[in-house]
Amino acid sequence: MSQVVPAVRVSDPAMFGRVAVLMGGTSAEREVSLDSGNGVLAALRLRGVDAHAVDGIPALVDGIRAGSIDRVFNILHGNHGGGEDGVVQGLLEALGVPYTGPGVLGSALTMDKIRTKQVWIAEGLPTPRFVRIAPGGDLRAAVRELGYPVFVKPSNEGSSVGVFRILSEGDLAPAIAFAAGYAGELLAEQMVQGQEYTVAILGEIALPSIRIVPAGEWYDYHAKYIADDTQYLCPGMEGEEEEAVRALSLAAFRAVGCSGWGRVDVMRDRVRGLQLIEVNTAPGMTSHSLVPKAAAQLGIDYAELCWRVLEQTL
Repeated sequence: MSQVVPAVRVSDPAMFGRVAVLMGGTSAEREVSLDSGNGVLAALRLRGVDAHAVDGIPALVDGIRAGSIDRVFNILHGNHGGGEDGVVQGLLEALGVPYTGPGVLGSALTMDKIRTKQVWIAEGLPTPRFVRIAPGGDLRAAVRELGYPVFVKPSNEGSSVGVFRILSEGDLAPAIAFAAGYAGELLAEQMVQGQEYTVAILGEIALPSIRIVPAGEWYDYHAKYIADDTQYLCPGMEGEEEEAVRALSLAAFRAVGCSGWGRVDVMRDRVRGLQLIEVNTAPGMTSHSLVPKAAAQLGIDYAELCWRVLEQTL
């Protein structure tokens, strides 16, 4: 299936002015963000952009006050000092500084997996059944309500931080121990038994899907960022199925108020078909990351991808 990619809109890097590549921060995903940010920084400089590394929100504020920042390429991940929860977006909106990625609403909403799923359900979009676990709530009861197998995970984290795969009663102890020391909401989610996919969004198009095939039993933090034996098959589907997963992902992205660029994670259940899992509004841009892999299928290399994302701020 062929896909038409719009031409780049500008060719002069001076149009962007001084660009802050916002990375690092203080979230649980700091190291991944630094890896992504350094890749973006090198790519933009390669294409002549006046780009500079900025580590975290306080340094960003200092740079804006000093008049040394014209726009922001946000590659902060996570919340609590990360850049995916709407806080940075609100700051930049208030100060009139253009930035990459979704705005305040889309960023804040999709950082919260529970509320994201509630919107999808209201819109009639498919997503696995779940039970909300309030801080201090009964995790064991939530899991039993759904029935095994389930995933238990924080509502407001990413990069597989604090995710537990629970196949039976004997797997509960580590999740219960984590919950006891975790201040936020958790959710127990019915496990999808089938294939895992992700679809990147770039502007108005959904890029080719990627089927993720980890060497181990599931796609955990190690498989995402460390292992070299995870397979990424792109496109992940063919024909009408590929069109369907792209269309669903684009609809899911828009339903939660997102625009610009991002990534939608999807699974195909053996019985229930496609199921939406979550949205990433500042996707990883490391050597293992998935958006660059999908873009490459359309002839967009890493540096051009960074340019196209930044171009959306003009």
